[in-house]
Amino acid sequence: MKTTAPVKRDIQETTATGRDTRTAVLTRSIRANVPLRKTFVQANKGAASRHGPLKDFVTGRDLRGLKAYLIIVAACSNGDNGWSTTHDSAVWARLMDIHETATDQSARTGAWRALRRLQARKLIECSRSGTMITVTLLREDGSGKPYDRPVGDTEENRFLQIPTTFWTLGRDENLDLPGLALFLVVAREKNWSTFPAEKAPEWYGWSPDTHERGLKKLVALGLVERREHRTKAPLSPLGFTMVHQYQRTAITRPRKPRKTAAAAGR
Repeated sequence: MKTTAPVKRDIQETTATGRDTRTAVLTRSIRANVPLRKTFVQANKGAASRHGPLKDFVTGRDLRGLKAYLIIVAACSNGDNGWSTTHDSAVWARLMDIHETATDQSARTGAWRALRRLQARKLIECSRSGTMITVTLLREDGSGKPYDRPVGDTEENRFLQIPTTFWTLGRDENLDLPGLALFLVVAREKNWSTFPAEKAPEWYGWSPDTHERGLKKLVALGLVERREHRTKAPLSPLGFTMVHQYQRTAITRPRKPRKTAAAAGR
């Protein structure tokens, strides 16, 4: 008796997934790490509020928008096309994995709505012509200023780095919103920093519970490691206090640029 199962399987195996699409975008950008201004996560000291644009994604429960924004930064920040990138709306939907749970037209509509939310937050500009959508980066602090690549020369230009393997190896796929937000928080700071939950509302704009859940998720997935650190405290009953410190594990740290053949031969 004939069956269509092999045909269906062949179709599935030859159709690009969301990860395939993200990998293609990152391969075209030709880079090992993606820079992101630290002011996206948290404003610099001395600002009226320490909250960065990341807060609105967390409090608005917009995981789709946050994932979309990060891959847009990855796609556009090499500057090959004036900080812009253009794709069919179906490709944008696949970049955001919307196609997995929606019809083709609904996925296209969902992608456009997600991009419009990013535009409302003054993080991008977007326009469409037919089914083609063009997205242009704006500065990561939500000021609406034109984008330029951060180089670390000033406080406003300090940046964190995300390795492209974060997407190409699917590290992002199992992260919920608290986990992804706290991944950016940990990436923003030096190795083995403390991230007290009670400071989360003041420093980042979300609840202590969200903060703790994000850190636990990262540790459980092996994306961040934790250690106990003892600090001298003369007025405490034990004479010391214990805190937890965190840093990214090796698989999520920035990748070192490969040496050129010429440099390697010196």
